[in-house]
Amino acid sequence: MNLTSKQLDFDLYGEMSVPHSATVAAAIEKLSASTGTESRGAVFTRPEVVDFILDLAGYTEDQPLHEKRLLEPSFGGGDFLLPAVNRLVTAWRAANRDGSALDDLSDALRAVELHRETFQSTHAAVVSLLKSEGLTAAIATTLADRWLSQGDFLLAPLVGQFDFVVGNPPYVRQELIPAPLLAEYRARYATMYDRADIYIPFIERSLSVLSKGGNLGFICADRWMKNRYGGPLRELVADQFHLKIYVDMVDTRAFHSDVIAYPAITVISRETPGATRIAHRPALDRATLATLANALREPKLAQDDGAIRELACVPNGAEPWLLESSDQMALIRRLETTFPTLEQVGCKVGIGVATGADKAYIGDFEALDVEPDRKLPLVTTKDIASGEVQWRGQGVVNPFADDGSLVDLRDYPRLQRHLQAHREVVMGRHCAQKIPANWYRTIDRITPSLAARPKLLIPDIKGEAHVVFESGALSLYPHHNLYYVVSDDWDLRALQAVMLSSLTRLFVATYSTKMRGGFLRFQAQYLRRIRLPRWADVSEALRKELSDAAIKRDLQACNRAAFKLYGLSQDERSVVGGNGE
Repeated sequence: MNLTSKQLDFDLYGEMSVPHSATVAAAIEKLSASTGTESRGAVFTRPEVVDFILDLAGYTEDQPLHEKRLLEPSFGGGDFLLPAVNRLVTAWRAANRDGSALDDLSDALRAVELHRETFQSTHAAVVSLLKSEGLTAAIATTLADRWLSQGDFLLAPLVGQFDFVVGNPPYVRQELIPAPLLAEYRARYATMYDRADIYIPFIERSLSVLSKGGNLGFICADRWMKNRYGGPLRELVADQFHLKIYVDMVDTRAFHSDVIAYPAITVISRETPGATRIAHRPALDRATLATLANALREPKLAQDDGAIRELACVPNGAEPWLLESSDQMALIRRLETTFPTLEQVGCKVGIGVATGADKAYIGDFEALDVEPDRKLPLVTTKDIASGEVQWRGQGVVNPFADDGSLVDLRDYPRLQRHLQAHREVVMGRHCAQKIPANWYRTIDRITPSLAARPKLLIPDIKGEAHVVFESGALSLYPHHNLYYVVSDDWDLRALQAVMLSSLTRLFVATYSTKMRGGFLRFQAQYLRRIRLPRWADVSEALRKELSDAAIKRDLQACNRAAFKLYGLSQDERSVVGGNGE
């Protein structure tokens, strides 16, 4: 990621006149006629949450909304659109009872929807709403025609700027986007980086059309705020906008259906950057949300309001947003300034093998009918559930030689026979279709020497750190749902104690995205954020204390030793949840 601020600049008016190809048009047409909600990223927002977001953005009936402009980039069934229309008409009537609706309201709203059938039904709902407000059928239809357009928001032309952009952008993984369309998005949007989901360019384009002082109010997954792929978008916000409000919505029923991802509400304004007001997990009743919205928008934050915190400098270039308490942020920053990273002190973080076809590559170790040197014992999350390794006898077929190259199947007739028996499923994988000559490779290259190395094994999704020592004696190779840490410098038992401590949880919780139920992602990108002294700088007594604590799996002892390792003060110990006693 080497995107400069200049590369992230964009046309304030969002005008996109570059035509797209016939293949892109065909991909858009296919999505517009799709019947599945997953391919469209459709998740529907509860009405009380919609009203909350409209309030936070400042789209309220006491404002001259007919003199403002609002954009809804993916209006779906009208969750945001219909309440916004209601507010618009109410504000207009209060300000100008004798005015012409057609003259006064035509330019007040723009909304886009890709899915044709949804567009038509919501268009009809807007017309019906306007007629119920006393507008004639002709005027209601004309306004709906002017306000609503059917097409791809990321490619459709937009004219002018907007005072408000609100909504719930679609949540679509890259694998579900047709390749020509994905290439077009990447060509047009600087923030479409790495594995970015589709809501990333939605936010970029929405920000690009905000007027000076305009507000964007979105509810969507918070992954971009901390993940690698969100770096360019975070940099954009830090450089040119003000993150005014952040409300985390973990374990709240913000949507009509359950979602696994951790949702958050953000209000971002085109104005000079400043402090961010933060609230967590509000009760979803209208009275509570209305009161909270008013408090979050007050010019000066009430000192006795324990439900809201204010943090400075949350956006910091492309760095992940640290939204925890100021004391926790101060501790993290001190440790980052004082100590090198995990990998800078000789540790390596990796992930186990993904095969793309586990039924073909994984099975009972003894029963796998391949040459003995073409299979490895496999360790999975189930093998380490107890906190110790209890191998259940699984194995993985290994098509790689020790030097990292694929073996020649002609030299391994049993391996060749096994893979040919599963050829259909193996060939169906993307990696096999991309390079047919290498059709039998696993997605990830297997490095056999890793199996015999001592390592720490860490499952991806957990409420607390679950770090298990594996000595290498059984030559176990990690499965893809396990991360591992190896080191030529640090003693792994001592390192296990550090990683079981509340300090490691603070690092991971600070940088990780959270899942429903408060679970954390113990992924490599977050584990690499952990800071650590060099092994040579650790005293013999502390080395033994760390190792003993890990062997006994005594978490309080791990905390005590880790607090000594980092030289935490009494106040800092309190920040991470205790004094270690």
